Amino acid sequence: MDMSLWSVMASVVTTVGLSVALALLLDHLWGEPRRWHPLVGFGRLVSWLEQRLWRADSSPLAARLRGMLGVALLLIPLSAGVFYVSQFEWLGTALGVLLLYLAIGGRSLAQHAMQVRDALQENNTAKARTMVGRLVSRDTRTLNETQISKATVESVLENGCDAVFAALFWFVIAGAPGVIFYRLANTLDAMWGYRNTRYQHFGWAAARLDDVLNFIPARLTALTYALLGEFQKAIRCWRHQAYNWKSPNAGPVMAAGAGALSLQLGGAATYHGELQQRPSLGLDKLPQARDIQRAVRLVNRGMLLWLLVIVMGGWFFV
Repeated sequence: MDMSLWSVMASVVTTVGLSVALALLLDHLWGEPRRWHPLVGFGRLVSWLEQRLWRADSSPLAARLRGMLGVALLLIPLSAGVFYVSQFEWLGTALGVLLLYLAIGGRSLAQHAMQVRDALQENNTAKARTMVGRLVSRDTRTLNETQISKATVESVLENGCDAVFAALFWFVIAGAPGVIFYRLANTLDAMWGYRNTRYQHFGWAAARLDDVLNFIPARLTALTYALLGEFQKAIRCWRHQAYNWKSPNAGPVMAAGAGALSLQLGGAATYHGELQQRPSLGLDKLPQARDIQRAVRLVNRGMLLWLLVIVMGGWFFV
């Protein structure tokens, strides 16, 4: 390989490693901004545009086309703007660190999960239900300790992919434009990607785009959980159970995570007043409050592993 090309690759990979390390450090120290988080503003923009594009009388095809237009209007201009700014060396690097920090939700996820654990250990089930309601979309008003623990562990494992590892993956692959495009698409899926009357067709494009963007990160996340937990159990659960899950990406993540922790996840859950019979994942041990911290530690160790691999990749080119 030409030495000048090798030098450019070494510079880029080293910068990526340092940027990842700094963004993870900022997330560890500060967590998510308590006020004026950009994703909150983006969510308001999504709601504003939805009011102008969604029509109750649209045909399925028209609804999908309107949803596709919404996705394009929300993602392309913002990502293009970030791409333009990222061409300026120092400004682009600083912007990349800032956007990756804002995209990662590792500390926030851990804090919310541990609040649930603390409430359960205090035997304050009502508070635990309120806390877990901030993490999941299912109905939490009648959940018992085991169900609360299960819902929290599931949220930690799944959001470990969405809010941490996928963001790191797309930053490494495509820098600041990649991470902003992914995070906005993931947020859009969280708002439009429901299989109900309103969003079944209108949110189709947002849901499918998120599936594509998470396909590789989800499997890398599942492998991460397996490597850092009960490896053989995680791989076995991944191979034999993941395909039963309704989501092609959440299935491997949840199954491998359940096996890695030697827990049973999935099963019946109520969403918007409707009881859904979800397949069981993992093994036979039902989650308890202490298992919430085990799931948080699994994700945290995963972040350290990814950082190590990314930094070592930079050293390889130096």
